[in-house]
Amino acid sequence: MSLLKVLILAIVQGLAELLPVSSSAHVVVAEKLLHLDPSSPEMTLVLVMLHTGTMFAVIVYFLNQWRRAYFATGDAFARFAIRAGWATVLTGAIGYPIIKVIEKTAFKGMPKAEIELLFGRLDLVGIALFAAGVLILLSGLRERGEQKDRTLAYERAATRSGDNVTFAQAGWMGAVQGLCMPFRGFSRSGATISAGMMVGAQRERAERFSFALAVIITPLVIGRELLRLLKASHEATAAGAPIDLHSSLVFALIGMVASFFAGLAGLKWLSAWLEEGRWWLFGIYCILASAVVLYLHFGPMHL
Repeated sequence: MSLLKVLILAIVQGLAELLPVSSSAHVVVAEKLLHLDPSSPEMTLVLVMLHTGTMFAVIVYFLNQWRRAYFATGDAFARFAIRAGWATVLTGAIGYPIIKVIEKTAFKGMPKAEIELLFGRLDLVGIALFAAGVLILLSGLRERGEQKDRTLAYERAATRSGDNVTFAQAGWMGAVQGLCMPFRGFSRSGATISAGMMVGAQRERAERFSFALAVIITPLVIGRELLRLLKASHEATAAGAPIDLHSSLVFALIGMVASFFAGLAGLKWLSAWLEEGRWWLFGIYCILASAVVLYLHFGPMHL
């Protein structure tokens, strides 16, 4: 694995992670085009560091907004904590059972059953990208068509929730986030922001709350990937073929820095398009990207 390939993945991860276009779908395609094995311990280490970089980008970008909206008073923080906790509980309650059902059905009889074994399937990635694109497109077009009525809804929501999404809106966003967990290509940010908008949340509030949820759940994802990495390393050592992860660590740290700056650029792009009412264009992109991914899987290249 070369430094150039790590930098390419870092830029792809940083931009796509924070745009509603599914970083996992783009990273999987990039890995296959670069002839990298996404299931190898070395790649696991790199991807963990890339996720860490984009998480810090989210914190830096939204810190002032969160401070004004969620931490201005004790009451504002309590409202946010209740909504974020409720959304995260729903994410786990919906996402974890789906993962377990898939592992027990798709890998029945296999000694190693992990949802990650399906993440390289471009046919599944393409379908998930298409579904996310349709959801983004519908929410964006609905917002454009109902702008006047939604302004009144925003004012009513503001009297109940301040700068937070409502309790019901948080629940829908958390539930949809749970549906995204098992499926590479089903953009977490795209699906959660779209879900919030479709149940009446102002797009800026939906964006702010969606990325707050990301900061809550990302450390859990990173921790899970690190545990998988340690397990793979122990198994390789026990088999007499220890894995040298030290040489990959430097590249991974450089990739983390690159993904941080790419993530900031992606967030600025996303916010600008939200403010200009161009959210629906991300849906068009996801639908077109799904066609490309499916062609790469079923076409002559057959990645």
